[in-house]
Amino acid sequence: MDAFALKTVSEAETNQLGKDIAMILQRGDFICLSGDLGTGKSVLARGIIRHLARDEDFEVPSPTYTLCQSYDTIPAVSHFDLYRISGMDELEELGWEDALETGCILMEWHEQCFDEIPKQAIHIEFAETNETERMLNFSGNAHLLSRIKRSLLIRKFLSDADYRNIIRYPLMGDASARSYELISHDDEQLLLMNAPALPDGPPIKDGKPYSKIAHLAEDVTAFVAIDELIRAKGFAAPEIKAQNLDEGLLLIEHFGDEGIIDENRVPIAERYMAAIEFLAALHACDFTNKATLKSGEIYQIPSYDEKAILIEVDLLLQWYAPSQSGSKIDEEDASQFEALWRSYAEKIQTYEKTLVMRDYHSPNILWRSQETGSDRIGVIDFQDAVMGPTAYDVASLAQDARVDVSPELETQLVNHYIKCRMAQDNAFDENVFRESYAIMAAQRATKILGIFIRLNERDGKPAYLKHLPRMQDYIQRSLQHPILEPYKTWLETVIKL
Repeated sequence: MDAFALKTVSEAETNQLGKDIAMILQRGDFICLSGDLGTGKSVLARGIIRHLARDEDFEVPSPTYTLCQSYDTIPAVSHFDLYRISGMDELEELGWEDALETGCILMEWHEQCFDEIPKQAIHIEFAETNETERMLNFSGNAHLLSRIKRSLLIRKFLSDADYRNIIRYPLMGDASARSYELISHDDEQLLLMNAPALPDGPPIKDGKPYSKIAHLAEDVTAFVAIDELIRAKGFAAPEIKAQNLDEGLLLIEHFGDEGIIDENRVPIAERYMAAIEFLAALHACDFTNKATLKSGEIYQIPSYDEKAILIEVDLLLQWYAPSQSGSKIDEEDASQFEALWRSYAEKIQTYEKTLVMRDYHSPNILWRSQETGSDRIGVIDFQDAVMGPTAYDVASLAQDARVDVSPELETQLVNHYIKCRMAQDNAFDENVFRESYAIMAAQRATKILGIFIRLNERDGKPAYLKHLPRMQDYIQRSLQHPILEPYKTWLETVIKL
């Protein structure tokens, strides 16, 4: 059982603590508050509820007589005051277990019904040390306590960087373990990237975990290095306002909420074309495989090598294929798949290479309408960048995994990229690029089909399944290129794709 204590010296600090706790609350979280009357339990509860409601003036009446007040916030929260309750039967009638299933609970005077705090709960005990100071002792569920500690660490990080009196709100995360916060400071809005270094997963091949073989960033150093590299070339990556590499915290410029798709999640052709022009301009730059941080540290940009390509496509064998056929792929079919992709991976190494951002698609491309030319495009989420084929990021955009890119728009994007590159370089080979594009688009779709099934089955994120039909359509488009005929035959024969 983890435990810690902290002191607040004013009602304002207790209220602020409530906001910081609200930042990390999730459905199923249970917080028990105890202490004498007037020690600050209700102040903390109001701070939590008002922040969840995103309204500093939100009315939060005391539940002393109603016993429970429920709020339709995100997540939903139920505030219980059991001071006048008669016992457990009455608490059960109030539906506390249902409230915990659909939201989170703040419970004052839990000891009226529970001999000890429930195992999923934490306990915050208030002790008055003088007229204004309060000592708060935290104990209980280790996972919830660790999230609260992380939120308090973020507050300290911001304060140490002279960002005080700020407002924090969580932003929707992505498929990774990273999370983001919107930080309002005076008239400025910034983003907080919360990305603590992740422990290695289990070894899956040659004694290495998937992340190392696929060259996935394991801390924020990669983001900082690639950010500085892109900015040095004159492109719009976010300015880093403050950083703590050891703790995995970055405060970065916010490019706004305007993207390259419309409110119906339809690609805006003009913006996709501008994004292609951005790529063509980026690919005209000379990049080495090293980036120097402001600290002087050298970051080695990984190569998108054969092992990385093969471990990614293997996700189709491990996750997607069994989900479609109901059983594991037999050894002979798996060997044919691996032989096919080994030959493609060897060919990939012969194509033109540059800095590949690896997730260059609509969620990570911001539209800066006040700018002109390439500056209209702002990029984020490039920490997994590698040195690889130029076609990869073109395929990432033209076969956007999150939105439907029509065959017509895809053709326009690829043709426009080729036109831009040929204008830059007379030696640019269109036929070789189209071959490279077909292979990299198929490789990316193969990987993502496996990832979306893995996100559902392993990580409990079924929302990604809605994207499967789109990826199936994309891979069918790529398979029309003659170089992919053997892979097309394998997919049709083995998994009926």
